[in-house]
Amino acid sequence: MASGSGWPRRPAAPSSSAAALAAASACLRNRRAAPTVQRRHRLSRSRDFDAVYRNGRSVSTRYLVLYRFDREGQEEGDARLGIAVPKKIGSAVTRNRIKRRLREGWRELLQDVPAGTDYVLLVREPLAEAADERGPEWVRERLEEILGKARA
Repeated sequence: MASGSGWPRRPAAPSSSAAALAAASACLRNRRAAPTVQRRHRLSRSRDFDAVYRNGRSVSTRYLVLYRFDREGQEEGDARLGIAVPKKIGSAVTRNRIKRRLREGWRELLQDVPAGTDYVLLVREPLAEAADERGPEWVRERLEEILGKARA
């Protein structure tokens, strides 16, 4: 085999114009990220979920089950939420859409939630269909309803 390839080298063609790249970059800079629930307000580890399931108290409605666990010695810590959506609810797209809507509703209600408490929301099957039909405001009302039951 020869040391040279025999094919002449050509510069790669640009995939788009410089103006288009600049416009896309400006669009990304100007786009505001939707406010989300911060990481410190979420349960993410399996052992945290297990602790809430084992030691917490539960309340339920037709659409949701809420487990509540008061962390000892951390009354000043942030309230944290974990969301569990079973696979029988639907595809990953459907489950993630439900989680996004629940997190958004939780973010709006976070100021009224007691500090130092962990919550796990377990979604029941009717919520997926009803949430699509009725919208995010309805989902927030379901969250208010179950949080009210948990406080009582």
